[in-house]
Amino acid sequence: MTTTVSPKGALHERVGHGHLAALVRALDALVGDLDRLDRWGRTLAGVLVSGGRLLAVGNGGSAAQAQHLTSELVGRYRSEREPLSAISIHAETSALTAIANDYGIEEAFARPVRAHGRPGDVLIALSTSGRSANVLAAIRAARDLGMTTWAMTGHGPNPAVQQCDDALLADSPVTATVQEVHQVAIHLLCEAVDRELLALRAIDGSGGGG
Repeated sequence: MTTTVSPKGALHERVGHGHLAALVRALDALVGDLDRLDRWGRTLAGVLVSGGRLLAVGNGGSAAQAQHLTSELVGRYRSEREPLSAISIHAETSALTAIANDYGIEEAFARPVRAHGRPGDVLIALSTSGRSANVLAAIRAARDLGMTTWAMTGHGPNPAVQQCDDALLADSPVTATVQEVHQVAIHLLCEAVDRELLALRAIDGSGGGG
């Protein structure tokens, strides 16, 4: 471990060294989820090209990451393609604050899920703890509607993992590291969606004519 000596003689770890080392360990563990992310991407692409929708939700930094995911789908990740239906349900601030005020913060995400979700749609719930009450309420609402539910969380077990159809757990006790792993996972998911859409277009374009 690299250290420096302060003017008072105390040893200090170089700034960022421990953070990066923890991130490398967690990213190494993410390799074990590559098949899961590929499967999610193939499933999600099929839902979206069939007229379905992705709903994504989180609090704080996870909310920003949910919006990052939906923006990549409505816009594009790398490849030029049609826009895909993806909504971050916490991003409509007037609705969010009205619902929280009238129904309580636990309903702030569940009510929009019931408004926008349909059977066969997908909910991705991001929560570093996997225990946020409003995220768990959104998962329950999605399941009641017949949606597919996936979670991205920190260590398990936790309620979000237990309540969702599938989950990706970032292998770190540190919130910042969990969020950084989730960001990489989001990009890998977008890559898997684009790859599956390309494959589907190739199939659609390969039909023979007379």
